[in-house]
Amino acid sequence: MPGARHKILGHVLSGFCHKMNRRKPLHGDSLDTPLNRCLTTFDITLLGVGHMVGAGIYVLTGTVARHMAGPATALSFLFAGVTSTLAALCYAEFGTRIPRAGSAYAYTYVSIGEFWAFIIGWNIVLEYMIGAASVARAWSGYLDEMLNGAISNATISVTGELHETLLSRYPDVLAFLICIAASLILAVGVKTSAYINNGLTILNLLVITLVIFLGFYYADVNNWSEKNGGFMPYGFSGVLAGAATCFYAFVGFDSISASSEEAKDPSRSIPIATMLSMGLVALGYILVAIALTLMVPYQTINPDAALPAALGAVHADWAKYAVAVGAVCGMTTTLLGSLFSLPRCLYAMSLDGLLFGFLSDMNNKSQIPISNLIISGLSSALIALLFDLEKLVEFMSIGTLLAYTIVSTAVIILRYRPAPTADDKCFGDPQLDSPCEDSSATGTPGTDGGSSSSEMFEALTVGRLRPQYAWLEPLAGGRAPGTAVSGCVYVFTVAAAALCVHNHFLAEPAGLWALLPDFVLSCIIIACLFVIWAHQQSPTRLPFRVPWVPLLPAASVILNVELMVNLKALTWARFAIWMTFGLLLYFLYGIHHSKLGEGVTGLLSRSGSGGGHSGGWGAVEKTNAIARRVGKLARGSKSDDRKPIICDDELARREP
Repeated sequence: MPGARHKILGHVLSGFCHKMNRRKPLHGDSLDTPLNRCLTTFDITLLGVGHMVGAGIYVLTGTVARHMAGPATALSFLFAGVTSTLAALCYAEFGTRIPRAGSAYAYTYVSIGEFWAFIIGWNIVLEYMIGAASVARAWSGYLDEMLNGAISNATISVTGELHETLLSRYPDVLAFLICIAASLILAVGVKTSAYINNGLTILNLLVITLVIFLGFYYADVNNWSEKNGGFMPYGFSGVLAGAATCFYAFVGFDSISASSEEAKDPSRSIPIATMLSMGLVALGYILVAIALTLMVPYQTINPDAALPAALGAVHADWAKYAVAVGAVCGMTTTLLGSLFSLPRCLYAMSLDGLLFGFLSDMNNKSQIPISNLIISGLSSALIALLFDLEKLVEFMSIGTLLAYTIVSTAVIILRYRPAPTADDKCFGDPQLDSPCEDSSATGTPGTDGGSSSSEMFEALTVGRLRPQYAWLEPLAGGRAPGTAVSGCVYVFTVAAAALCVHNHFLAEPAGLWALLPDFVLSCIIIACLFVIWAHQQSPTRLPFRVPWVPLLPAASVILNVELMVNLKALTWARFAIWMTFGLLLYFLYGIHHSKLGEGVTGLLSRSGSGGGHSGGWGAVEKTNAIARRVGKLARGSKSDDRKPIICDDELARREP
């Protein structure tokens, strides 16, 4: 019965593709949440600053200056800051659109679809767990060094050494206890933990200010002279290599978007906090790099203790103690930032049904997911106790860069997605990308408030070709609004990845023919961007919108993909293992328990309300194009969905 098998396969694949691509719409009051909305713009800004400015500013600056860029380390931090800001702009726009916990996971769920959202969420969980554990290990190692190795020697004398590949040399009990202590601080409540984070971050910033002042006070411009190697002793390639390392100094701004559901006014606070924190952190790193290389020649910098050694060289030994205090404060705020964001991501995924339901249980008194926080703290503590984090820190970079890439593409997709259809009325409730959004909740004035005729025309033509580009109709026309843009985003991302991979493995003395793929891929990238540019953007007004779309998000995609391509092969192998566990969890549990599959109303409503039409890489409301084609084998129209796969008449005809 080949016909029956085709029909069964058609039904299965059609429903499967629909489940993987369903999107989460935003109905109801977007500010309504069981979490405690108590964080101000000041709190969220210092949360982002504290998460980014850890011990790295005291260690990473010296490493890059000594081995990679010399005095031009300031330029490395500048380039890295610009690269990170491109992704931060995309996060800031989504923070105004979707004031929900989950950060990149929530943004992907709304704009692209459930499967990619789970992939991003699963990797964010890994990023935060390893991030928290690595900071706890650094905290423990710093204290152990101050005590001349007393802690490590005592632990080894009791437990002995571990001789496994991924395990650390000895169980770090102190790092385990530090993670538990940080979790207890966060369990008190978000406002109390915000006060603690604010105090430690301000103290750290004061120490950094002191270091910068002393650096310029004891500055010797001869350290930048040709006699000492000049300003760029390693050349421009050294600056770029340093920028790739410095990029990870800015990882952590996504904790700002993770706090969206606890912000008093997220549509205003999230973009302001993102820009302020990125500016403060970039300025701090650049000035510390300049001060360090002006105090001492870059050849004499001690990579392990750059600032204390430099201050000792200029006879400011008393400032070493201030640096020690700042490093401890920085490590503590980074740990709090990671353990703050991790439970929020798990909470968002559990609330959507993709993870186990108990992870979204809320404590009525503290208004935080307490069981979730306990599991997060214990998981990070166990990783810090047993694993060698030097081999795992690079592992978490893939998840971070992948999240940045997906969020950047999602900004393009949403910017060209039409408003909801007429049967998805707002009735005063704020809704994603809808012209009738309530200005009191989102800062977006409704269309009834005197919008011009040109804006109304733009709203009706969102996702369609502009009149001046009508000659592209044979190529990009004849499709649902936004479909061509989604397809171009997909092709652009694949072409950018192929270009980066080809250049990474291209031999140095490459001939002219070896450059032909670069030329073809570059033409494809430019053509995709041109086709996207030729379509009408959504005129929806938001408190913050990424400028120069699609150029800035596209630049962010290319830079993030380039950094991913340059990661080690072993890192990709470990990533594949982690993703295997994640895919098993999704296909065995998440896809079957998703709230979108249960027809839940409110914030989780029917898929068709999420924004109208899509195609290509973006998810679709009913089924995507592949599912529709496969589904034709099983049914002729939507009205046949509930009919039996093989009717009695057909069976009677088949009988001999």
